[in-house]
Amino acid sequence: MTTRPNPVTRALDLLRDFFRLQAAGGIVLMLAAALAMVMANSPWNDAYVAFREFPLGFTVGDFVLVKDAGHWINDGLMAVFFLLVALEIKREALSGQLSSREQMLLPVLCAIGGVAVPAMLFWSVNQGDATALRGWAIPTATDIAFALGILALLGSRVPFGMKLLLSTIAVVDDLVAILIIAIFYTHDLAVGALAWAGAGIGLMLLLNWRGVTRLWPYLLLGALVWLCVLKSGVHATLAGVVTGLLIPLRGRDASAPSPLESLEHALHPWVAYLVLPLFAFANAGLVLSGLQARDVLAPVPLGIVLGLVLGKPVGIVGVAVLARAAGIARFPDGMDLKAMIGLGMLCGVGFTMSLFISNLAYTAAGGHLGEASVLGVLCASVVSATVGWAWLRHALRPGKP
Repeated sequence: MTTRPNPVTRALDLLRDFFRLQAAGGIVLMLAAALAMVMANSPWNDAYVAFREFPLGFTVGDFVLVKDAGHWINDGLMAVFFLLVALEIKREALSGQLSSREQMLLPVLCAIGGVAVPAMLFWSVNQGDATALRGWAIPTATDIAFALGILALLGSRVPFGMKLLLSTIAVVDDLVAILIIAIFYTHDLAVGALAWAGAGIGLMLLLNWRGVTRLWPYLLLGALVWLCVLKSGVHATLAGVVTGLLIPLRGRDASAPSPLESLEHALHPWVAYLVLPLFAFANAGLVLSGLQARDVLAPVPLGIVLGLVLGKPVGIVGVAVLARAAGIARFPDGMDLKAMIGLGMLCGVGFTMSLFISNLAYTAAGGHLGEASVLGVLCASVVSATVGWAWLRHALRPGKP
């Protein structure tokens, strides 16, 4: 007769599986970005551009939904990524690291510092240029898959508490990014489409109230809400957020599997190995011909680089040190100040979410600022990843638990 593992053991096993998956996904993400750069700066550039601009969609009567592949990836597949993010946020808030004040205080404070300081640095460099300032949120993001991929290269010397803190900061960071996108990057609302989206959300709330735990009604309504939001002027990925937050955490009874955890587990490999690599491939292909080193010193890329490389560690570590000095939070087991500084550096790897916000901020402004922001994000992410890895390799002792 086999015995079921206790809840603590099961939770730790799930976390270890999550970290292994995220780390592997981060490495795939790096390879996808590198492939995009190679193709964009090779004789295959025309094929790369043709892939991003390939039209896909359908027409039914007067209803037309045709977009290029780049838009389908950014507005469609990334909605699946945001669905997963919302599932993680809800799980953490109800039963995970954000479910108690003691657990949530340090990562929440660190995330706030890691958003505020980079935004202020970007603003200080770009003040006076209203168009450039639309990108103030670009350096506020952290790419958890990329950062955990870097940590994976350090092996057993990385304490488990560091991985846990990094992932929790990133979850809060993603929540802040979702709010920023909803508030600051929404244009030209179509009230009719928004009303239909609201009706779909209302039906999902009704399902919650009626105790429906099957996934397919929520996913079907979520797809319809996505379609309405796509036509409403609100960014379509927010439909994924709303759907994720309305998926029930608990089954019909205590012995039933969690609908939320089941969907989260099913989506993780698709997001890690397909959605995010495709997004990186479609958005990281910066053409380097004609670029010079001084181009990084232009206001937009400089603001992004300063925000991610300097602002992230200053904001995160500064808040963490102040919280510890005030006695309201402590560093996780196995972490000292040097380890916290290294973690702050890795949080400067903005990549996926930074590129996503860059696309939202500068699409309407034309190609120049968009390309400049991609240059800043790529440079900052490479520098943060390299410096963070080197710092932690020196600061963390091999085999340290």
